[in-house]
Amino acid sequence: MIEVRNPADGSIVGHVKHHSEQEVREAIDRTCTAFHAWSRTLARQRSDLLRKWFELVRQDRQDFGELISRENGKCLTEALGEIDYGLGFIEWYAEEARRVYGDTIPSHAADAAVLVTKDPIGPVASITPWNFPFMMIARKVATALAAGCTIIIKPAEETPLTAYKLLEYARHAGIPEGVFEMVTGDPATIGGLMTSDPRIRKISFTGSTQIGRLLARQSADTLKKLTMELGGNAPFIVFDDADIEQALSGLVAAKLRNSGQVCISPNRIYVQAGIHDRFVQRLKEAVEQVRVDQGLQPDFVVGPLINQAALDKVSRLVEQAQSSGAKTLLGGRLHNNGGLFYAPTILTHLSDDMEICSTEIFGPVFPIYTFASEQEVIARANATEYGLVAYAFTRDLGRAFRLSRDIEAGMVILNSGSVGTASVPFGGVKQSGYGREGSYYGIEEYVHVKYMLMAGLGDAAR
Repeated sequence: MIEVRNPADGSIVGHVKHHSEQEVREAIDRTCTAFHAWSRTLARQRSDLLRKWFELVRQDRQDFGELISRENGKCLTEALGEIDYGLGFIEWYAEEARRVYGDTIPSHAADAAVLVTKDPIGPVASITPWNFPFMMIARKVATALAAGCTIIIKPAEETPLTAYKLLEYARHAGIPEGVFEMVTGDPATIGGLMTSDPRIRKISFTGSTQIGRLLARQSADTLKKLTMELGGNAPFIVFDDADIEQALSGLVAAKLRNSGQVCISPNRIYVQAGIHDRFVQRLKEAVEQVRVDQGLQPDFVVGPLINQAALDKVSRLVEQAQSSGAKTLLGGRLHNNGGLFYAPTILTHLSDDMEICSTEIFGPVFPIYTFASEQEVIARANATEYGLVAYAFTRDLGRAFRLSRDIEAGMVILNSGSVGTASVPFGGVKQSGYGREGSYYGIEEYVHVKYMLMAGLGDAAR
């Protein structure tokens, strides 16, 4: 069995099965066997099943939220927000299942017609992370099922209980065995079986760039279609003309969400020189108001990091920056709560050659850099192998459009710290991956285009 512990206090939350290699193979077999029948169900039938799943989960939203808080450590307020976010995908794709449209193309021959259809790509395998144990699975499963694909999921070992609860509710909704499968166990073994099986036609992965590269290499021999949502190093740019309070609010919410353990978390905070000191002082005042505590309470709090390795990484990055000349305005140490808690931290006097500038922090750390000009900050924002999301605050409309054009990211967010919703395409460029999740673009990742020529139609008038 796999033991699941609450990162806030180390208590045991529950256990899930450690599937053997043979059991994983059998689950893949069920996924592949079920594809033929599921791909031929009517779109409205798939839509109705997803809608029923949505309604059942929504009724027990509080139970799901408390489970997420216990096994992930995020506060209950955030957990409930994650559920609403994930439910949005199930609801969206329940409707999108009815709108996978094809085309007709003007024919190149007088006696022929050209049709284009979009068919389900096939059985799908997906590997999901621990930081959003509900939303990630809801998004991937709902999209695949809406398109007519079957799917097998491997959730993170740290947070599998929410995943299995979602599977249980899917069964109650009438989504059959094989159509949606789940396995837990050794990541290397499961990933290897998923990528090597030629019947699995697509891999959808959210996680680190390092593991994404490995999965891409393993998938090459069977030429699988891939959706990769990988690491990030998000710039957060505040110009002199920005609404400072709006920028502060967006920054604190985006940075402290899930204790900073989010791929779209602001990682490099660039503040223009003219407002730097005032902005940093206001940021310190705002962050000091945020409490650090375990999550099962109604108020927003910063929770623990997920495990010791995560805590060690954040500590090392901060200590390296401090030893290289960074100034600690707030925090910069383990929190007094002990355990896996790290104090919200503000660092200034940073340089771009420090490791903290090029590494995804995944913790409640605000690294502040200063800049002089728009041209300079765009160059610095792009000086990374990643390209998931970028944030910028400015009242200059022309500058806003230049930023959206010139910053190398899959998503550019202007005057807001909020990124996602079911109706928009989520994904990155460069080493942050490829493919999109959400919106009508998301379902395109689960279909292939088929061209059909119908010739010999003749002319009925002759």
